[in-house]
This record gives sequence, C-alpha cells and structure tokens, in this order.
Amino acid sequence: MVQIGIGILGGGYMGKAHAAAMSAVGAVFDTRLRPRLEMVCASTHQSAERYRDAYGFARATHDWRVLVDDPKIEAIIIATPQETHRAIAEAAFAKGKPVFCEKPLGASLEDSAAMVAAAESAGVANMVGFNYIRTPASQFARKLIATGEIGEITWFRGEHTEDFYSDPQAPATWRTNGMANGTMGDLAPHMINASLALIGPIARVMAEVETVHKERPGGDVTNDDQAQMMCRFENGTMGQMFFSRIATGRKMGYAYEITGTKGAIRFDQEDQNALWLYRSDDPEAERGFRKILTGPAHPDYEPFCQGPGHGTGYLDQIIIEARDFLNAIDAGQQVWPTFRDGHEVNRIIAAALSSTQEKTWKDIQDF
Repeated sequence: MVQIGIGILGGGYMGKAHAAAMSAVGAVFDTRLRPRLEMVCASTHQSAERYRDAYGFARATHDWRVLVDDPKIEAIIIATPQETHRAIAEAAFAKGKPVFCEKPLGASLEDSAAMVAAAESAGVANMVGFNYIRTPASQFARKLIATGEIGEITWFRGEHTEDFYSDPQAPATWRTNGMANGTMGDLAPHMINASLALIGPIARVMAEVETVHKERPGGDVTNDDQAQMMCRFENGTMGQMFFSRIATGRKMGYAYEITGTKGAIRFDQEDQNALWLYRSDDPEAERGFRKILTGPAHPDYEPFCQGPGHGTGYLDQIIIEARDFLNAIDAGQQVWPTFRDGHEVNRIIAAALSSTQEKTWKDIQDF
C-alpha cells in the first residue's frame, strides 16, 4: 500500500461525497494507492475549517492556488462551480498532478477544449464525474449490449428528470442564472454520457429547449427548465432524450429504454438495484420483461455486499469512481470517462442548443 495525498476543492454536496468516498475506497476495493485527506478548499476560511473538521482533512484553505501548489497534494478533485474548473485544472496539470473534475467540464465548450488540451499535454490521469452510469445495473446493461445479448440496437430513449423546481414559487437562486446551471448544463450531461456509454457516438441532434417559469420570487430565470432532443447515433440507432427540473413527482429520473432485435432493456435510477430485461427467445407463454436484482454476479457489487438484492447506494457510485481514478494514477493509464469524453458531451450540448435556435438538425462534427 502506498499513501497518496488528496486535495478536494469544494466541501459542499459533491465535496462531501468525494471526501467520504476517498476515505472508504481503500477498504472497499483494497486499492494499492490509499488516499490521505490532505487539504480541503472552500470559499471562506470559516467554511474550509468546518469541512476540514467534519471530513477529517489534515488542513484547510480558502485559496485554491494554495491547495494546487502544495507539494503534499498529489491528486486533485474539483467539485466547485463550472466557471472555476478551467483555471484550477490548468494549474494542476501544469504541475503534473492528476485531476478528477465533476461534470460538466468547465462552463463552456471553449473551457472544456482547453482543459482537454492541458490534460493531454500533461499526460497524467484525468477523469470526469459521471457517477450514475457506474451502478452495477447499468454496468451490466452495457455488458449485455456489448456482447449482443439483445441483438442489434434499434432504439434508445433516455431521460434525466427531477422536480426540484416544479413549484413556480420556488425562489430564484444561482441555479436559475446562466445556461451552465440550467437543465441542459446540469442534468442533460448525465444522460447524454449514458447514451454514449450504452449505444456509442452521436452523429447529429435536433433539440428544443424551454423556460417554463420565466420569473421566480427574487428574479428572472435566465436558463432552461426542460428540453427534448432527437438524435441519430453513428451506428444508425435512432434516439430521443428528455431532460427536466420541473418534472413533478420525479426525484431521480435517470432512466433509459433500449430496444434490440433480440430483446430490450429498461432501467430507472429510482430503483437503481434492478434492471428489467426482455428476451425474444423466451417461450411465448413466459415472454415478458423480467426484473433482475443486482448481486455479487454483477459488476462492482460484491466489494460492497455479498447478499444479492441487498443493494448499493449513491455514495457507492462515487467510491467506484474513486477506485477507477486511483487505478488510473497507479497504472499510468487513462480510465473512461476522460476529459476528452467530457468534452464530447459538451459538444453534443452545444449542438443541441444551436439546433434549438436554428430549428434544424445539427452535425456533432461541426462543434
């Protein structure tokens, strides 16, 4: 075992998740690299010290440059607002330090392109945080598709729907200001990433983006509430996706349906420990979707629990990401999804936003 000093920028929702994951990953996966929570950075000295004490970091700072420059910090996790990603990542890569960055990668297509260039120039491990695709169920779905178990894929439908802004009287916040914080910037990247992982590259898109509640208590809304997108994958598969933060009743509607010539798959993150599978070659009297409960036979399940159906949770997805990031550092080899994969998601979003303005199909290669 070899210790590695971890620095986390941001101590809020995702900063806490990554701190907990780094504390647990060595015990869960028996990684050779064992994280040491060296420093946390937050926007103020007071909040940084609070996170240090709560999460078990050795030190705290309110200046991200101090964290990046510190020689005891050997790998960096960025869990700060999108507009800060580029400067932090470029500074870290300039010092040869591996970087894990939460999605979306930067606040613009220009940002993510620059971050890819910096990452690839440095030649160190770089990853983007798309945690939901790492559930044992979704990993199993990827395996079923890759091995041809449901035949040639003909149709994909995906959604990422939540209802945290379904109430028109919910006040305006930072989430209602700027496209990077809207539905296309916040929720869409997860399902677009899922579609790339499950089906493959997207060739072209046509989208429609909408702000339903244009005013909220406290200010105007300058970004989108919901969006729909048609797409055609490079392998010919037809697809459709829907994204919403006003989908009343939906709490974690990261869901997809995939149709193949020999079967079909359904998944819903609100029931993340189950995958629904249809096989066309079942006896006619028994033909129908069957619910498969995840267990030790499925990818990355057994390290958490030896009981089938007992289930994994949200934090376990982050622990799996931590394992992959540490293994990438240790092996000196990149692990999906890299910054380039994150940039591809941003290209698709840029094409979709262009499409909604010009009301026509857009080729991804043009972005």
